[in-house]
Amino acid sequence: MSDVVWRPEDDSKIRPPLQEGQVYRPDILNVIETTLDGLSGELRALSLDIHDHPELKFEEKYAHDAYTAFMEKHGFTVTKNYLLETAWVATYTHGQGGRVLGVNSEMDALPGIGHACGHNLIGISGVAVALAAKAAMERLNIDGKVVLLGTPAEEGGFGKVILYEKGAYDEMDVCLMCHPAPGPRHSISLSGCLAISRITVEYHGHTAHAGLSPWEGQNALDAAVLAYNNVSLLRQQIKPTHRVHGIFEGKDWAPNIIPDHAIMQWLVRAPTTSEMEDTRKRVISCFEAAALASGCKVEITIGSVGNEIRQNKALGDELADVVLKRYGAIDYDWGIKSASTDFGNITYLMPGLHPGFSIPTIPDGGNHTTGFTEAARSEVSHDACLVVSKALAAVGMRVLTDEAFLQKVKDTFEEDKKLRV
Repeated sequence: MSDVVWRPEDDSKIRPPLQEGQVYRPDILNVIETTLDGLSGELRALSLDIHDHPELKFEEKYAHDAYTAFMEKHGFTVTKNYLLETAWVATYTHGQGGRVLGVNSEMDALPGIGHACGHNLIGISGVAVALAAKAAMERLNIDGKVVLLGTPAEEGGFGKVILYEKGAYDEMDVCLMCHPAPGPRHSISLSGCLAISRITVEYHGHTAHAGLSPWEGQNALDAAVLAYNNVSLLRQQIKPTHRVHGIFEGKDWAPNIIPDHAIMQWLVRAPTTSEMEDTRKRVISCFEAAALASGCKVEITIGSVGNEIRQNKALGDELADVVLKRYGAIDYDWGIKSASTDFGNITYLMPGLHPGFSIPTIPDGGNHTTGFTEAARSEVSHDACLVVSKALAAVGMRVLTDEAFLQKVKDTFEEDKKLRV
C-alpha cells in the first residue's frame, strides 16, 4: 500500500493522465476555476486560522465567527447561531426562482489532537463551492440560490441530523460536501462510508471490601471486562467489513473496593444500516452475557444511528466526468470508506454527494492521528482541497442550470431507496 498512498515527499506536480472530451458548460467551469484561483490565498489563510483554533463539537464559537465574517465580506446574507448555537447559514440568490444548491462546511476538531480529520479543509471547501457558484451566477446571469450551511458536531454530535430535523435542509434540491483522507496521488474518491450505532452500556453491582469480604460484592468492572472480551471473541465471527470498538468509563474506583458501577461506550459499524443492526444484536448479547456471568444488572442504551453514505449516482457520475477530464483520477476504494459521518443520514433523506479527496500523509498518519493534523495544514493539501471544490462547484452549477440533469438526480435518489437493505 505504501507505494500507492500519496506521501509528503512525492512530487505533487505529477498528475494522472486526463481523459479527452469536453465537460458540461466550459464557460461555467472557467469562471469557477478563475474565481477560486484568485481566492486561494484568502481561503488558505481561513483554513490555517481554523486549524490553529481547534474546537470540540458544539463549541465551535471561534470557527462560527470566522466563517460568518468571511461570508459576509464576500456578499452573502448570513444568519448567525442558526438553529444551533454554533451553526450558521450563508445564502446568495440571483434572479427570480431557480433551483437551490446546498453545501455543507464542517467545523469541529478532535479531543487532544486538533484538526486530525481535516475539518478545516472541509470548511473552506464548502466556502469555496459557494463563492464559485455565486461568481458563476453573477457573471453568466444564472438564476438560483446557494445555501451554505455551517454544521457543528460531526464528531459524535450528529449536528447535521439535528439541523435537518429543524428544517435547515428543507429548501435544498441537493447537498454537496467533501472529506480529506489518505489515498493515491491526486485522487478523488466516490466510496461511501459505514453505518454506525452508538451504544452506552452501564453495569450496576455492589461494593465490598476487596480484601476482607470480596464475596459480598458484585463487580461491575468485571462485567465490563467480560463484555470487552466477549466482543473481542465475536470479532472473529463477523465480516471483515464490520467494526466494533469501545472504551471503559468509571469514577471513584480504587483497588481495595469492589466497583459497583462501570460504563462502556461502544460503536458498531457496517457497510449498510441493516447489516449494522444485525451485528448490533450480537454485540448486545455479549453485554447481556457479561451481566449474567458477573451477577450485575445492565442498562443498554442505543444512541444515535448514522446511516451509510448513499452517493447519488447522477451527481457522482457528473463529478467523475469533470475530474477525469480536468483534474485527476477517480477511485471507489479510498476516501472514508471504513469511517462514518452524519452526512450519511442526509443522503438517506435527499440527493447528496460526499466525495473523499486524497492529501499527502505519512505512514500510519491517516485520519484521527497527529500526523493527519499536520497533513491538513500543508500547502499541497490546500491545493487538493481547491481541486475537489472546483469539481463540486461544477456539479452544483449543473444542478442550477440543467433541468433534465436535476430530474435525473431526483430519479436516481428515488431508485436508490429501493436498493437499501
